[in-house]
Amino acid sequence: MKRSAVWFGAFALTVAVMMTLIPRAVGEDAAEGDLAAIEIELPEPFFGGTPLDYWGPNLEPQDFRDRPPFMAPKGAVNAALGKTVAGSAPPVHGELKQITDGDKHYARTSLVEIPAGVQWVQVDLEKEHDIYAILVWHFHEGNRVYFDIVAQVSNDPEFNEEVETVYNNDHDNSSGLGVGEDKEYIESYKGRLIDANGVSGRYVRLYSNGNTADDFNHYVEIEVYGIPKTS
Repeated sequence: MKRSAVWFGAFALTVAVMMTLIPRAVGEDAAEGDLAAIEIELPEPFFGGTPLDYWGPNLEPQDFRDRPPFMAPKGAVNAALGKTVAGSAPPVHGELKQITDGDKHYARTSLVEIPAGVQWVQVDLEKEHDIYAILVWHFHEGNRVYFDIVAQVSNDPEFNEEVETVYNNDHDNSSGLGVGEDKEYIESYKGRLIDANGVSGRYVRLYSNGNTADDFNHYVEIEVYGIPKTS
């Protein structure tokens, strides 16, 4: 399990929230009337647990404010709901289909646990979409940081060609997918919103490599907001 050599505790996270935490509106060249806030239903938050004893230069401060609305072209919906999920390894707890079943609760009954190491899960949207936002909930019962999170989009189910990386917080290339510039973050009931900037693809793949609590990889839910391509 990857750990920072510097351990200051959760109090170090009280610094000012970075601007990168605020999602921007996509489609900057679109008319304002063509955009609408995507509708995100948040699960019940978890209260309690042990304070996080982890800090590193790549960890962003925890933000307790409400997330600003994320604007996308009208018609963008969660195209991942109920769609087929594949994975690099069979789960040791739960089933892959739970990752797109709409249940985002922090209870273990909502959790999918995948073996240790660099692993991925992949959602098949069934057709190519223009994708504007990806939301992922790993395991938000308590404070955890998941390592080497990489999100990619492609029309190739094997991800061998035409792969677009829309998020990468692997700062030392320990996953072998390249060095990323995005930040590590603390899991919460709000999930992680990834701005996909309208990238096109049928398949969405997310990687991770353990977390601060154990070596396993976890998912509660993945949502992909987009619009099917018409041509």
